[in-house]
Amino acid sequence: MREYLLFVDTETSGIPRDWNKPYSSRDNWPHIAQLAWVVYTKDGQEVKAENHYIQPNDYDMSPASGSVHGLTLGFLREHGKPRHAVMQRLHCDLLQYHPLVVAHFLQLDFHMVGVGFYRAGLQNPLEHLPTFCTMRATGPLVRHANQGFLRLSELHQRLFHEPQPRQHDALADAYATARCFFELQRQGTITPKTVALQGLQSISSAKLRKRRIKVGVGAWLLIAGLALVLLAFLLIG
Repeated sequence: MREYLLFVDTETSGIPRDWNKPYSSRDNWPHIAQLAWVVYTKDGQEVKAENHYIQPNDYDMSPASGSVHGLTLGFLREHGKPRHAVMQRLHCDLLQYHPLVVAHFLQLDFHMVGVGFYRAGLQNPLEHLPTFCTMRATGPLVRHANQGFLRLSELHQRLFHEPQPRQHDALADAYATARCFFELQRQGTITPKTVALQGLQSISSAKLRKRRIKVGVGAWLLIAGLALVLLAFLLIG
């Protein structure tokens, strides 16, 4: 286990249309409206917490997302900070602490933070850090065959027999994720072995995704080449 753990959560302007598209695909990826993270030592001592809203200078809020987290463009204009300034703070903490990065439904937060770094013109340290998804760790706790994993609120209720406070607030969700992680660790559901295994699975998935992208590009190049040959043949004929 790393010396430090960083629990991160995002509230967004919408949802991705295609998880496999590059971050440069502007219309595909939503924007971060709120970004929060909490740093802990590996034995559960809080080191610091950050909570930031991002100015909506280049994005709108989808009605569906707004109804979930309650953030409005007016609130974000008043309380938000420039994207680069917020992403720079997270960038510095990732480089300083070299943490295990933890989130509930990590896939979304991992990509949204990656998109945030891309749009801020910063390198993405997440690509070189170990990650762990508490949602994926809830498989053994699921009681219904048609349910794959537990949502954060469900996990919190199951572990502590009380509702999760302030759902869909990035800072509150980051704290709830940390509380659940350390409790699952205490119970033995999360171990160094499960953390390492998830990391290996994430690396394999990333390699497979890159391979699919390369194959996709290659196929399109082949099709384009055949089309040019056919066009030349028709023109000559």
